[in-house]
Amino acid sequence: MTDLGKIDADFFERVVAPNLGADREEVTLGPTAGIDFGVLELGGRAAVVATDPLSVLPALGRERAGRLAVDIVLSDVAVSGVAPGHLTLSLTLPPDYDVDELTAVWRGIDAHASELGVEVTATHVGRYPGVDSSWIGSGTAVGVGDPDDLVRPDGAQPGDAIVMSTGPAAEVAGLFATLYPERLGIDPEAVAIAQERVADVPAVADALAAHRAGAVTAMHDATEGGIAGGLNEMADGAGVRFEIDSAAVPMADGVEAVCDAIDVDPWHVTSCGTLLIAAERGDAADVVAALEKRGTPAAIVGRVRDGSGVYADGHRVEPPATDPSWKAAERLSQS
Repeated sequence: MTDLGKIDADFFERVVAPNLGADREEVTLGPTAGIDFGVLELGGRAAVVATDPLSVLPALGRERAGRLAVDIVLSDVAVSGVAPGHLTLSLTLPPDYDVDELTAVWRGIDAHASELGVEVTATHVGRYPGVDSSWIGSGTAVGVGDPDDLVRPDGAQPGDAIVMSTGPAAEVAGLFATLYPERLGIDPEAVAIAQERVADVPAVADALAAHRAGAVTAMHDATEGGIAGGLNEMADGAGVRFEIDSAAVPMADGVEAVCDAIDVDPWHVTSCGTLLIAAERGDAADVVAALEKRGTPAAIVGRVRDGSGVYADGHRVEPPATDPSWKAAERLSQS
């Protein structure tokens, strides 16, 4: 079976990265492994741009699903330290997607964008043959700010502290418990607790609060490949060594039960909403406090040193070759 999810790093480096069309001087950061946004510098301002697919899961409720879908797009800009301000959306809907469903989804999109001060500036919405899943298009987020405020995921420096919000696998726990509650084979009370993890997915406001709280040198979200993948991308990009104290890593209620049920390592699976942050040591506690003030669990989980790689309790942490949550979802959907 062809691996699902993002293409592998080798294909990216061989095919995508060397073939990006015209070389324009205003593009100061183009597609780069481990970095989910690009940057244009225009008239002394930095425009941060990110694109992501839109997944709208009916089981979450249409309005809520619309909110989550756009937050995931917007968070790729927010981790840069520049607040997203604009959003373009292309919705490619199944032929039977009815008006009431679309209305509810759009109300969720509008409500969440309004709360974050984001305007939808261009759209394309239509029904098309061949579309039969929850992946119904894509969105592009744009934030405009001072180039000096820009923070990249590969900016960690020796001496920095490493902060983590939410913890591993919260998204997988919440979504799997919602989509497959009777197929997990765990106690209904444990399922209900895990379903609460869906509320942990939004990350835009958390990312901006962390940037305001102190000197953040790098930030990344733990999407495909989970915290193991995200930490490795950050450390490799910066050419440094991350040392993690696994006992300090927050673990949300319900996560372990779901991950045990689907036989995946919580550190290896996607967790939108989990932020991996490098901050100057003296400011790390302020970053944690800002996140906790928002009701988001957070902790200082390690430090940045000279060297290379990611180590937890002295043992090397390797990123997964592919995110195992894709195969787990396929198994459950067919059972």
